[in-house]
Amino acid sequence: MKILIVDDELVSRKKMEKIMQRFGSCRCAESGMDAIKAFTEALIGQEPFNLVTLDVSMPDMGGTETLAMIRSIERKNAIPKDARAKILMVTSHSDPATVMNSIEAGCDDYLKKPFSFKHVTRKLDRMGVDTSLPGTVNRSEE
Repeated sequence: MKILIVDDELVSRKKMEKIMQRFGSCRCAESGMDAIKAFTEALIGQEPFNLVTLDVSMPDMGGTETLAMIRSIERKNAIPKDARAKILMVTSHSDPATVMNSIEAGCDDYLKKPFSFKHVTRKLDRMGVDTSLPGTVNRSEE
């Protein structure tokens, strides 16, 4: 599985990368613009991301705007809904308006910071992501 981790905070980005490395190969981006570039390059190279974790609050382009652009890119490239990247919004904001904006923009689920391996895995399972892929370690370690 190919995973794109997008977060402007280094600590959150590294923590998510450490968790996600267990499920596939990761690439990190620290801004919405970097995420769009990485997503487009992967699509053009015919190695699209299967999963994107996306922080809601970023300085150059918010996560919801980035999410909307990713979904637009997928539509323009005629990617069927069942083949689109799973997108998990990650944020410290859990107010109803933020959640609704993310859902309306096309996210698959929502994860509140601070997160743990257990929280992330539970969300991935709920999204239909196979968390029993080779390389998965014993979950009791977290």
